[in-house]
Amino acid sequence: MITIVISACLIADPGTCKDYKIPLEADIDETKCAYFAPPHFGKWADEHPGWKIIKWRCTPGAAKDI
Repeated sequence: MITIVISACLIADPGTCKDYKIPLEADIDETKCAYFAPPHFGKWADEHPGWKIIKWRCTPGAAKDI
């Protein structure tokens, strides 16, 4: 399983940061993840007002890690 890991910080307190994980389909690889990841950012931002995405990456991850 490939996971998008979004690192985000609170807009009101930039020193408070957290990683959020978004699992993707099992048959996708890290290269495809990089291509398909950006559309997830808008949805994530809508669901997490007050947070700003600082960086992101695609990484292998098991369902139990999410």
